[in-house]
Amino acid sequence: ENLVGVENKGWTYAKFLLAHERSGIAGVARSKRGVEKLREIAAAETLDGAPLIKDFDFARKVSQLEIDLAALEITELRTLAGEQAGKGPGPESSILKIKGTEIQQRLTELTLEAVGTYGTPYYGNIARVPGDAGSNQYPVGPDYAQHAAATYFNMRKTSIYGGSNEIQRNIISKMILGL
Repeated sequence: ENLVGVENKGWTYAKFLLAHERSGIAGVARSKRGVEKLREIAAAETLDGAPLIKDFDFARKVSQLEIDLAALEITELRTLAGEQAGKGPGPESSILKIKGTEIQQRLTELTLEAVGTYGTPYYGNIARVPGDAGSNQYPVGPDYAQHAAATYFNMRKTSIYGGSNEIQRNIISKMILGL
């Protein structure tokens, strides 16, 4: 009477749901918006009098991030096309989860690097918003820097939830290599 779905298919349903959860964690669209914002920040911030985005090392890191994100997006589209064709979930969802979370973490690292000292998570007794904690002082730096550190620290968890990236690598090794 309380049966959901077909009897003895619970693990199949669970794997299906987990695969979709992991694919969603990849966050391709969110990362694309984040890269656009990072480029805007890097154009506004300066290093030695020039926009940060003109710095070879920083621009190289951003470009590599964009390349990895484009590859992830193509992988996601291939996975979706496979599902439309009736192919069941496979190791692709684990690959999407691993690469997506690595990209998200690198994106927040680069954003924190771009905002520099404005990204300091705490200002002592200065509140983030006037009136908080009895403060009437505004945060130092541009608005886009105010949450850079908090976002960086928050995104550390993405490689853990939904099945840690280490577990995902084990799943891939079993499904592809038969280990």
